[in-house]
Amino acid sequence: MLLFYRKAMLTITCGLLISLALCYFAWKLAFLHSPLLPAEESKYPWIFTTTSDIYWGGKSTITVDEDRFSIDYRFMLDPLANNTTASAAIVFVDQDNKGKLVNLNGFEKLKFNVKCTPANTLALAVFVPDERVSKLDDVGTFRFPLTHFACQPNWTEVVIDLRHLETPQWWYGQHNLNLSQTTYDLTKVAKISISNTFQSPKSVESRLQINELNIYGHNWFYLYLVGGLLITSWGGIIFWLFRAHTSALTNDLRERLQKDRPVVAYQALSMEPHKDKESSAVLRLMATEYSNPELSLESAASKLSISRGKINEILKSELGYTFTTYLNRVRLSEAARLLSEKDAANIAEIAYLVGYKNVSYFNKLFKTEYGCTPKVFKEVCPPNEEG
Repeated sequence: MLLFYRKAMLTITCGLLISLALCYFAWKLAFLHSPLLPAEESKYPWIFTTTSDIYWGGKSTITVDEDRFSIDYRFMLDPLANNTTASAAIVFVDQDNKGKLVNLNGFEKLKFNVKCTPANTLALAVFVPDERVSKLDDVGTFRFPLTHFACQPNWTEVVIDLRHLETPQWWYGQHNLNLSQTTYDLTKVAKISISNTFQSPKSVESRLQINELNIYGHNWFYLYLVGGLLITSWGGIIFWLFRAHTSALTNDLRERLQKDRPVVAYQALSMEPHKDKESSAVLRLMATEYSNPELSLESAASKLSISRGKINEILKSELGYTFTTYLNRVRLSEAARLLSEKDAANIAEIAYLVGYKNVSYFNKLFKTEYGCTPKVFKEVCPPNEEG
């Protein structure tokens, strides 16, 4: 059994270490994080572009000071323009700096630090194609669900939920779509833009600064995969441990039975001649009366007319046991033999047959001697075909 316990401990330890490693990597893979700033560290290459109402006769201006390590630009809105506009955008591109649609479907949050002077209220939009109306080569036909955020003169963290943006109502009217058709898809994102709102200050220069721009999300596939793998693996380990334990226990019990043969051979002992009559009498009594539940050191001493000390001395000399220890070993060895040879044997009956009136006490002694209950012993040591 010691070898089994060593193998089991090694298997469980290795299994736990491997399981922890798999859980760690699955956790890392499940929770997505991709920086957009600095631009060189972004998984999705992009360029920074700006737009103002100057293209349709307005006088709003926008000037970029930094767009690689952080975003820093200044703008001034024309108070007289019909559609006052000053917007900047991260436009995703390929290696040739041509517009490219990127898959951000696994991402849920856009997080960044922002600072505005003076205070401002801005709009953030994500441009995605709508298969009903959009042309892939014309970003102007794309749906642009958006949200608004406040921007203060001190640095503030902003978190945008990319899955719950709202498309402006006028866009539905322009494309004859029902207002209930609110779903959009982040598998094809052309750009992310920040623009002014009607609450943005006019006729004064505004400055917007952004850093720590990151997108976050999760993909539960890896956790589900590892979870299924661990359940299957640990199910196999538990099954193996159960089978191996049963096999080891069976072998151990059979070895114990073989070792107990000298103890069990009380019939032979009763027939063997002994030079010492007292020794012969004691051994014969133990061999023939072990099944008597009333047998005790006192009754044996009385029946043989030998002192209790002398009886213990004889048994110690002949077998290395005291009276009580040897009596229990003989009874338990006989019980083990009966359990392994008699299929229909009842545990209570066997307890009575070997001299125990109390079945609970018998079970306790048997478990101490053999490391398992009589019931388990009977299951792992099936009756011999010869028996």
